[in-house]
Amino acid sequence: MAKKVSKEFRNSAVIKQYQVGFSLYNPEDKRTIFEKDADKQFTPASNTKLYTFYAALKMIPEQLPALRYIERNDSLIFWGTGDPSFLQSELKGKSAYNFLSLSNKKLFFAPGRYTGNFFGSGWAWDDYNDYYQAEINDLPLLDNTVWVKGNPNGTFSITPKNFTACFIKDSTNNKGDFFVKRKFNTNEFEYNAVPVKADYAQQIPFKLSTATTLSLLADTLHKPVELINIKMPADAKTVYGTSRDAVLKAMLLPSDNFLAEQLLLVCGDKLSDTLNTEKTIQYVLKHYLAELPQKPRWVDGSGLSRMNLFSPNDMIYVLDLIYKEVNNPSKLFNMLPAGGKTGTLKNAYPKTDTPFVFGKTGSLTGVYNQSGYIVTKKGKTLIYSFMNNNFVNPTAAVRNEMVRMVTYIHDNF
Repeated sequence: MAKKVSKEFRNSAVIKQYQVGFSLYNPEDKRTIFEKDADKQFTPASNTKLYTFYAALKMIPEQLPALRYIERNDSLIFWGTGDPSFLQSELKGKSAYNFLSLSNKKLFFAPGRYTGNFFGSGWAWDDYNDYYQAEINDLPLLDNTVWVKGNPNGTFSITPKNFTACFIKDSTNNKGDFFVKRKFNTNEFEYNAVPVKADYAQQIPFKLSTATTLSLLADTLHKPVELINIKMPADAKTVYGTSRDAVLKAMLLPSDNFLAEQLLLVCGDKLSDTLNTEKTIQYVLKHYLAELPQKPRWVDGSGLSRMNLFSPNDMIYVLDLIYKEVNNPSKLFNMLPAGGKTGTLKNAYPKTDTPFVFGKTGSLTGVYNQSGYIVTKKGKTLIYSFMNNNFVNPTAAVRNEMVRMVTYIHDNF
């Protein structure tokens, strides 16, 4: 079978045009079936989320810690854990909300657990207005984004409403389609003077600050929330909330960068009183991934950074660990995009009710990867990693060739 796959790679006119790494592994007999430059390192893009996924499986309990808190006399002092589900648009986590809302004590938010930057290492600064690059903090609220949606009468609505006064019309610009752009360093949202289509929807990251967090908390809870600067004590109690697996599925299917980044912080909640992406990554590499075939360069949770470098062998290794850790193929495959059916693989493969490929995609300009599991016609489960970097071809051409090769493997093993 290895010769057949090797021949397909040799005869592919498409993949000769750029850098390709590939590995196909049989976990049943612990054997690599075929590989091509599998020890070389590639930009993984959102394949990085597989590492965040594994870290979360190892470090986060079945319910995410939603808040840490202490009670002092008539006061409730609380700290964030990085939990991204707090009233998030899909997960709608309400554990922290309910806990704070039902308390009859004075509420004090203590910021400062997160010690990193508002962007991940190596992120593109000029993507700041795009939905997929929300800023990072210890107490994220409402996706850390503003939603703008069109109304039937040509106007638009804003959620959260706190930001309504921050929207400014540029009356001199009446050309093109309606679009909102935030100023880089402030929460000033400018839009052009044209009608808004009823089906318009735009999600824009807002600029994080302690003042913004306090304002959103007070408005959401309908009660005052004051600021206090106090270090979280070791005996701070924990409010648990959203199902870990539900958050992981919500991260994996649409490849949600916000959830991925925040999940790494939640992993770090158990390590110390501070939340730091780099420290969490180093902990995971040392304690859970010390035997990786090649030493990766791993800098963020989502894969937005081009500083990340992983080999196909590294991807195979972590996918094998994930398979064993979940120990339930049906459950695992339900959490991952399924070829022709769900998530980022829904439109990559022909539409089907019985998908045969389950995995994580990863795409940036000139990058398109897939790493995951192939269930063959004979019922074998194989692990694969297919990494394509530095191409100038249309992404669709690269993706179609990958689909052809993966389908060939499914049909012939």
